[in-house]
Amino acid sequence: MELGEQARDFSMPDQNGNTVRLSGFSGRRVVLSFHPLAWTRICAEQMKALEVNREAFEELGAVALGISVDSVPCKRAWAGSLSIKKTLLLADFWPHGEVAQMYDVFDGTKGYARRANIVIDEVGRVIFAAEYPATTMPDMQDVKGALQAHERSRREEEMPLA
Repeated sequence: MELGEQARDFSMPDQNGNTVRLSGFSGRRVVLSFHPLAWTRICAEQMKALEVNREAFEELGAVALGISVDSVPCKRAWAGSLSIKKTLLLADFWPHGEVAQMYDVFDGTKGYARRANIVIDEVGRVIFAAEYPATTMPDMQDVKGALQAHERSRREEEMPLA
């Protein structure tokens, strides 16, 4: 996805089987954190980083969603094993990788999402997108930096001219 592009709406189940829609977060910023597969070391670190940074994201008006092609029961068991209690882990299981394909991060050869973070602003525009090598843990400081920069620019736009 290109910066400034309108994010495409989607719905898919979280680890508890609840349906989550992107449009349900209207007025908030959303971090889409794609990862290849549950039960792998770097993916686990990536999802734990979302949980650890959850409050910082909330202070910046954002919610983070972890997304992979794994099934709901797999995501539920994995969230429990990682002690993830508040971060939503979404199952892009069926149609297989549909949302990852929508956001151009699906690896059709391997059958799973590439590692990526995409930040969507409160009106549904992409304001940050980064893809990472499969063996690299994404830096959540990049995501927080994008959220902070967006907040600064939004505040500057709201300031009255002197």
